[in-house]
This record gives sequence, structure tokens and C-alpha cells, in this order.
Amino acid sequence: MQLNEHVIEVTDLRRVYGGGFEAVRGVSFSARRGEVFALLGTNGAGKTSTVELLEGLAVPSGGQVRIFGRDPYTERAAVRPRTGVMLQEGGFPSDLTVRETARMWAGSVSGARPPQEVLPLVGLAGKDDVRVKQLSGGERRRLDLALALLGDPEVLFLDEPTTGLDAEGRRDTWRLVRALRDNGTTVLLTTHYLEEAESLADRLAIMHKGRIAATGTPAEVTAAQPSRITFELPTGYFPGDLPPLDELGVTGHELDGRTVRLHTRELQRAATRLLVWAERTGVELKGLDVRSASLEEAFLGIAREASAHDLPEQGKNTTTGKEYAA
Repeated sequence: MQLNEHVIEVTDLRRVYGGGFEAVRGVSFSARRGEVFALLGTNGAGKTSTVELLEGLAVPSGGQVRIFGRDPYTERAAVRPRTGVMLQEGGFPSDLTVRETARMWAGSVSGARPPQEVLPLVGLAGKDDVRVKQLSGGERRRLDLALALLGDPEVLFLDEPTTGLDAEGRRDTWRLVRALRDNGTTVLLTTHYLEEAESLADRLAIMHKGRIAATGTPAEVTAAQPSRITFELPTGYFPGDLPPLDELGVTGHELDGRTVRLHTRELQRAATRLLVWAERTGVELKGLDVRSASLEEAFLGIAREASAHDLPEQGKNTTTGKEYAA
């Protein structure tokens, strides 16, 4: 398998539930070998419905999914041994120990790695004889991840993998995901932690009401949203004393008392001209804060825009301007 080969290919995917509710409404994306792809969205956006189709748990109502070029539902026997799945909740027997649970799961996995090799990777070394019911919520998530890794998967589906983990556990999981990616594993990740997506994802897609509202690298998605410059007006100065906003490349502004917030898609130009003006005028811009949009801001902005415009079946990719099949 080539490094840049698309191992996950989703084309115009649709899923309709009983009663006619269309949860997935024509989604298309792909993920390459050795890539972390994050699928983001608000509650009810269709993420879980999409991932279940990728995992081969249901038949699409339209479109298609290909994992390694195969249908994960009709060709499950060929696809499943090469994938690992971490669900939001494992639901394992509470009276079994960690070791017993891992051995039980290994019995259902083709070419399973020894549990004693995998458990330390997720921070469960020394927990072999602890019963599942005695584990903390974070430790149960670690166990879920360990079982997903038993088959040494080429494609790994992680559904909210760090929910319930403390800060240290979350960082440990991030390091493990990066190591898996570097070794050629393709990881499809869903998460409500936007910092997690920004840190881990090579590319991502933001879903809204069953469609893809934006896709690209984290940098591309955030670049599509305005950056901001915040400062306090110098004493004796008013907004009209600033350089013309169009010269600064400013697309919008807010005034809260003496605090000015400028929005711009040309951050370097705006910041440079504002500082030159301050230098020439001999004033200090107190509380000056210059920053690009965060993924969280981009996510919220895209959700607002999508809701306002009720995305059409065909539209523009908000990050690149290219056509996409929504």
C-alpha cells in the first residue's frame, strides 16, 4: 500500500432513518494512509451516523463507502480484520478483570497482539487484575482504546477517545495517536474537544445538519475566519482618529467603552499599519492583542453561517472556494 493512497473514500453518502429523517445528506471526503482525519460537528450533525456507515454497521441509504477499496458492510470479512474501533462506550462485563477482558476481546480479533503488550501503551500497566467495575471512567476509556489496538489496525476509528480522561491522560492519548499515524495507521477521529482536533488532525471536516460545511487542514479552516486585533484607545483619541479601516484591511469592528476590536483577513497588513500609525502619532496601544482565529472560533462561525444560509446541495468549500458535494 502506498503512503499517499486513499484508504477511506466516502462519496455522496446518505443515511435515512425510519420516518424519513435524513441524518447524512450527501457527504464526501477521503483519508490517506498515515493520516489523522477529524470529523467535527455539533450534536445532531450526523457524525456518529456517518462513522457507523464507515465501520460497516449499517447499509447506506445512498452513495458509497470504501475502506481499502472495499465495501465495509458487504465485504466485512475482508475489511474488519484490518480496522480497529473505539466506540463512545465499550459496555464490557463489569465483573471481568482488565486482563480477562483483553483476552476475551483478543479471541475475536484476527492476529491479535498479546494484551500485555498493548495495555502498557494506554497507561494500564499494573491494572491487569482490577475488575472493570472498579476502573475510573478515564481508565475505562483507556481500556476501550487498548482493545481497539489489539489487532494492530491499519485504520482506526476513534469516537470521542478522550472523554472522561484527565489532562495527563488526554495528552498521553494524543502522543499515542501521533505515534500510530507516524507508523502508517490511518485514524478517523470524532471529538468535541476542538483543541484536540487542532492538535492531532492533518485534515478535518466540519459537519452541520448532515452535510459538510467546511473541510481542509486546521490552518485552512481557521484562515477562512477573520483574525482580530484588540487594544484600548489612547486617552483623548476616538475611533475616527484611527487610520481609515479600509487601509488597514479591516472587515468589521466593535467598540466596548475604550476597547476596540478589529476584524481582518489580512492580519499582518492591519497590524503593521496600525503600529506604524501608533509610532508616528506617539501613542501607546494598551492591551494590544493580535491573534489569528482559533479552530473554536472558526467552528462557531461556520456553524452560524451554515444555519443562516441553510446550505444548498451544491456549494463552495469555505476554505478553498472549490466546489464540493455537500
